[in-house]
Amino acid sequence: MAFTRTVRALSATTLTGALILAAAPAASADQTRRDQWALGALQAEPAWKISEGKNVTVAVIDTGVNAEHVDLKNNVLKGKDFVDGDDDASPESSDDQASHGTAMASVIAGHGHGPGAADGVMGLAPEAKILPIRADLAGFADEIRYAVDNGASVINISMDITDQYYKGGGSPEDLEAISYAVKHDALIVAGTGNDGKRGVAFPANAPGVLAVGGVSQSGAVWQNSNYGPEVLLTAPATGIVHAAWPGNKLSIGDGTSDATAFVSAAAALLRSKFPDLTAGQIANRLVKTAILPDSAKGMSLPDEKYGYGTIRPLAALSDAIPAGSRYGPLKTPAAGSKSPSAAATASSSGTEDSAQEKADQKQMIFFAVLGVVALVVIGLIVLLIVKLARRNKNKNGGPGGPGGYPNYGQQPPPPQQNPYQQQIAPQQNPYQQQPTPPHGQWPPQQ
Repeated sequence: MAFTRTVRALSATTLTGALILAAAPAASADQTRRDQWALGALQAEPAWKISEGKNVTVAVIDTGVNAEHVDLKNNVLKGKDFVDGDDDASPESSDDQASHGTAMASVIAGHGHGPGAADGVMGLAPEAKILPIRADLAGFADEIRYAVDNGASVINISMDITDQYYKGGGSPEDLEAISYAVKHDALIVAGTGNDGKRGVAFPANAPGVLAVGGVSQSGAVWQNSNYGPEVLLTAPATGIVHAAWPGNKLSIGDGTSDATAFVSAAAALLRSKFPDLTAGQIANRLVKTAILPDSAKGMSLPDEKYGYGTIRPLAALSDAIPAGSRYGPLKTPAAGSKSPSAAATASSSGTEDSAQEKADQKQMIFFAVLGVVALVVIGLIVLLIVKLARRNKNKNGGPGGPGGYPNYGQQPPPPQQNPYQQQIAPQQNPYQQQPTPPHGQWPPQQ
């Protein structure tokens, strides 16, 4: 049975007034930078003193990237077009959707232009490199594998698959590709969707993927951000300025696409600063330093809308955070996959599992019976010893030794403790029902 898969961008790009030309007067350029409110909210300036994402490659699986845009030039590597099958990953039309990949690339690694890079779009990780991958309409499996094999340590997917078949997860090929990325220590970041409803889109709902929702400038969850138990983090999603296609144009848009790009950029900053941390440990630093607005005070974490909160790149770079486990807060594909292939594997191994379970039960019964017998034997031995002791005391004149007087000056021996009985402290899942972190103002004060 064939399924039609529809891949859509997770951004509602709006061209406010008109496309802003890169050659605009200085006043307009200043306004453009001021319009990038998210950089201030995320404390980008002080974060850049620690890391700008150098030596990190971020794959952008999307509609293609305009590598010649003045705010991206020299930060875009040679990629691949999975639509046409060639190495030119540029967009091929001038509509808003074609600009989507360029927009995401600029939010991640835009470097601005002009004296002091004061003009144009500045990304959160301006020294990171973009691996552009133009995705086709058949899923993300080949694109993810290509990204991993070509050096991407962060993979940004600001798109989703919307048809009925994929609401519960991806195809076997897609899920296997995600597992491939996890095994090769690449962090996949994906948006939850822009329908404003409960239900996280694929691939954000897949195990091993860091799912990102969006917040507005107030810090509250954006009204169109999809939510669910898979959400781990949130990031700015409204009024985001980015580069466009064709030419050196700019646009402004809303969407969990933009939030996803900010999280990917934050991950790039961390991967540059902490190259020895795993992808899960990078996610751990982002989760442990996330913040909630005052309006969300007191909620248990992770929350279905906020996850653990909105990213704070500066805190993630500078706070003393234990590395944590290899996978951190990410669910491993092996533990959460429900793909058809996984189901088939489980079915084929069902007989073996059943046989093993029966064998285990027999073994447990054997050891239980053996334990009971051992207890009976020990009890008989103890009873025999007690009787012999009483008989010896009676021969010696009763309690207290000869003369029949008990020895009042001697304390009875302390009760014996079973040396094999261990006191086990209850274990706590560091990612389950966390208390609300300290609340601060949004945006955080510089």
